[in-house]
Amino acid sequence: MPFTLPPRTPSGPRRRSLLASAAGAFVLVGCSAPEPSTETAVHSPSAADRARARAARDSESLAARYAAVITAHPPLAARLKPLRAEVVRHAQAFGGSGTAGSRPSGSPSASGSPSASASAQPSSSPTVPAQEKDALADLATAERTLADQRTKALLTVPGELARLLASVAAAGAAHAFLLTEGAK
Repeated sequence: MPFTLPPRTPSGPRRRSLLASAAGAFVLVGCSAPEPSTETAVHSPSAADRARARAARDSESLAARYAAVITAHPPLAARLKPLRAEVVRHAQAFGGSGTAGSRPSGSPSASGSPSASASAQPSSSPTVPAQEKDALADLATAERTLADQRTKALLTVPGELARLLASVAAAGAAHAFLLTEGAK
């Protein structure tokens, strides 16, 4: 019996499947989510805008804490003023005024125990521990807490804001280190 070759079948995709794929891609490109109306966009800030505003408020609150500690413990002023100036620049980078805490109203209250929250204290009257060491530890804790919050927020914000948050979180961690290591 003679050996016969099977009929030749073309390799690769057929013309019909290519046309169907191109038509399907064209239809998908035409379908997109509707653009938000300008009325909706004006009244509801995006998640990035809210994160940026919160970061600015947190930095301004932290600047107020630094100012209160500087006022309550003048010998620490030379050490804390450069760190506070950085925190003010962070607030400005996030769109804040950067003026919070520049002149604390009244004298800060002193207490025997430090408060731990970075943004829970109102910027008008942060509580300052009576001992310098405790005041530094309080600022370091506030810096660490805020750096951790910003690090967690990185996953929920777009690229440029994420880079800014990461940079400011790293600076906050460095501030915490300087506040704790310099006290030893």
